[in-house]
Amino acid sequence: MSGLRIAGYAWLALVLVFLYAPIFVMAAMSFNASPFYQLPFEASFRWYEDLAANTAIRAAATRSVLIALAAMTIATVLGTAAALALFRYDFRGKRVLQVLLFPPIAIPWLITGTAMLIFFFAIGLGRGTPAVLIGHVALALPYVIVVVNARLASFDRTLEEAARALGAGPWTVTRRVTLPWIAPGVVAGALFAFAVSFDQFVVSYFLAKPGDATLPVLIYTAIRKGFTPEINAVSTLIIGASMALMLVVARFFSFGGHR
Repeated sequence: MSGLRIAGYAWLALVLVFLYAPIFVMAAMSFNASPFYQLPFEASFRWYEDLAANTAIRAAATRSVLIALAAMTIATVLGTAAALALFRYDFRGKRVLQVLLFPPIAIPWLITGTAMLIFFFAIGLGRGTPAVLIGHVALALPYVIVVVNARLASFDRTLEEAARALGAGPWTVTRRVTLPWIAPGVVAGALFAFAVSFDQFVVSYFLAKPGDATLPVLIYTAIRKGFTPEINAVSTLIIGASMALMLVVARFFSFGGHR
């Protein structure tokens, strides 16, 4: 094995350690009986038991999941429809619309949250779950459109033309030809939308009412008051669920293609 290859493997190992070591430490400490992370390690499910009895965290987690699912559904439907429209039709201002998809991704969420707060109060909506949901959909929508557009870039238009020549209507063409092809992109866009919504702190912090905080906002508040290993426990559960979901999705969709 050449020295260059060894150096490459060593660099890859360092990157993986840098990425995953904090996660492993946090997960391990969620099973440590000591609230101050004292060693030697004493295995215990104490913090998971406390988490099960913590109604505030469970309510915030449930609220975050429901908002993320709703935002994912709305953003996926609207984003897929928008991507199909941009793919199939040429119209004046199309390039401008495509360029305008990227600023919401690039603009700091602090600026976006402030602008949304001012806008919602200006139109009389104010703070609350509807405002949070609309804000999350607005943030997730560009991700869905970009991901589905990337999938459509490899789509052969002649397949749709052949289906129309055989008598298929517009909806049949979309349902039987286009959607099966772009399904991996739609699923990937939906996962992005869910992750953006569930992980969103800044916009939720600005738009949520007191007492209706999402899980990221509640975790931030808990850390400010005094860190508790219950946060390690809920974070470990979220990571485990996320990895399980990704494994299930990867089992049925080949996002990276076939070797």
